[in-house]
Amino acid sequence: MKNAIITGVIIGVLSGLWMFIMHWMGVSPKSGSLTGIEYVSVLIPLAGLYFGVRSYRNTDCGGHMGFLEALLQSFKILLIGGVITTAASILYIDEIEGGTNLMDFSGRIFGALLVGILFALGVSVLLTTKPNKVD
Repeated sequence: MKNAIITGVIIGVLSGLWMFIMHWMGVSPKSGSLTGIEYVSVLIPLAGLYFGVRSYRNTDCGGHMGFLEALLQSFKILLIGGVITTAASILYIDEIEGGTNLMDFSGRIFGALLVGILFALGVSVLLTTKPNKVD
């Protein structure tokens, strides 16, 4: 669980900082379209998940890990990172945007949830070392 907490906090803090960095760069979340720089934010959870699950496999599991074990670890990491990112999003909406585009931002959080589930499945398949055993 320690690995999931550390990796989740890193993902959450980096994702939260990315929102404020984009605001500083002049990019504001507008309804309907994403700018090119916003797609870079997808790399934060992907890299965090990969390195977090790989670290879990190598240190806690002795180099051998089943698919469900990897998927469970991925979901733990995403849950912790998602809570921190959502808290940063609420702070961003209230303090910076003035609470004007809450519906647009909630749609993006839901999209991030779907992308996170796809990343969790992909990373779990990639890092599974027991291919014949589900768990």
